[in-house]
Amino acid sequence: MTTTHAVGFRQYGDTSVLESLERPLPALASDSVKIRVIAAGVNPADWRIRAGQFRLFIRNLPFVPGNDAAGIVEEVGTQVTSFRPGDAVYAMLPIALGGGYARHAVVPQSAVAHKPAPLSFAQAAAIPLTALTAFQGLRDYAGLQTGMRTLIYGASGGVGMFAVQIARQMGANVTAVTSGKNVEWVRQLGAEMVRDYTREDVTTGDEVYDVIFDTIGAHGINRWRRALRRGGILVSIDPIGANPLAQLQAATAGRRITAFIVRPSSTDLRLLNAWFTAGSIRPMIDRCYPLTPAGAAEAQTYSASGRVRGKLVLIADETHASNTN
Repeated sequence: MTTTHAVGFRQYGDTSVLESLERPLPALASDSVKIRVIAAGVNPADWRIRAGQFRLFIRNLPFVPGNDAAGIVEEVGTQVTSFRPGDAVYAMLPIALGGGYARHAVVPQSAVAHKPAPLSFAQAAAIPLTALTAFQGLRDYAGLQTGMRTLIYGASGGVGMFAVQIARQMGANVTAVTSGKNVEWVRQLGAEMVRDYTREDVTTGDEVYDVIFDTIGAHGINRWRRALRRGGILVSIDPIGANPLAQLQAATAGRRITAFIVRPSSTDLRLLNAWFTAGSIRPMIDRCYPLTPAGAAEAQTYSASGRVRGKLVLIADETHASNTN
């Protein structure tokens, strides 16, 4: 097989540009794995790319969105030793390359891990990009340690739901911020305190935190300064918000600010697998849609509304999406 059915776009625009495509599959490199995709995750980056917000970085069209895939290994490269045909796996595809909205994907083995056994393929597809973002943000950039007072802003979203759970597993004292309708839902994820941003401005309260993880890039350092202790760090997923001027402002105030872009990592997925297998953290799916242009359009519209609780998933193989093996 040299091509695969996919959903993508030939030009930037609204959801009407999404269409069915027959796309060539990349050649199977010696260190790569070919996956028959059963389910694919949906992330805000998907509709932002489609709308042209990253056109300076992504210029090769047609483009197939999607950075999360779960499925069955069909073929492996000559140097692949960790996987074999028939294995149930999940993977994060590079953000700038996409390719998740497809029936097949070719992925470097360094971005693939065996699917956590207790989870279905649909649940596994909800994990890679957002769980890795939360894990890498808290471990590598926040330097999270046991007992740290940690604020997770945007706690009901795809990154936020994992950030709350992972921070708790790492021993932090977690305060989560979300809208009123999601307060109880987020509390069930393990947050010790949940704040409703529609009723109070958490940037001006009396509470002070060692770490603030802004999972939606909502506020800059000037807004967060009062809530961040001296020596504390603001971690944002918005690189623009951590520009040199913002870093200077933070340093002048005795605080730090950093931003990052998540990287695919099979090693990190394997570390997360232990928590998923034990049930210590879990993916939460808001809605599933078929992997069709109409299904992808509906999913991206809902994602852009900002009302998603957890993750959205596209189903490529309805027969096996709910299976755990």
